[in-house]
Amino acid sequence: MSRIGKQPVPIPDKVKVDVQDHSIKVEGPKGKVSKTFADVVKLSVNDKREIIVTPLVDSRFANAMYGTARSIINSMIKGAAVGFTKDLEIQGVGFKAVAKGKQIEFSLGYSHQILFDIPEGIKVTIADNTKLKVEGADKQLVGAVTAEIRGYYPPEPYKGKGVRIVGERVRRKEGKTVA
Repeated sequence: MSRIGKQPVPIPDKVKVDVQDHSIKVEGPKGKVSKTFADVVKLSVNDKREIIVTPLVDSRFANAMYGTARSIINSMIKGAAVGFTKDLEIQGVGFKAVAKGKQIEFSLGYSHQILFDIPEGIKVTIADNTKLKVEGADKQLVGAVTAEIRGYYPPEPYKGKGVRIVGERVRRKEGKTVA
């Protein structure tokens, strides 16, 4: 049995939750998030405004999904109430990002500009053309957008240029030496 899955998830006052048997919709000040889980877990709300996750069958998969579902629901409620953010920074001569409506145009040293469409539910703010802040209610979507942007030009180990997550350490390598 999952120790995490046994704990109920408290619902803050400013968050509305709609629970069916295997699906949940969470709505709060930062946005809406919904998810459907495998049919081996049951979701219910008790009178103390807490979500309780219980496994329906006694199997290894049900026990794994029961802890996972509780953890995902906790993240959904936190995202709808407070939101999630990831900060990125662009390093390199001439490397920059410019917002153009619902797109971001990246200049990352390639012969062409990279256009990135911002998904629904995500807000990207750009400061100084090199600092990006990705915000949203869905933790998975914020992480996926951040990873996709970082994937356009990951930090390279020789000069350190590229798109990196703030706080990420890049191990630098020594270049070739002339003997």
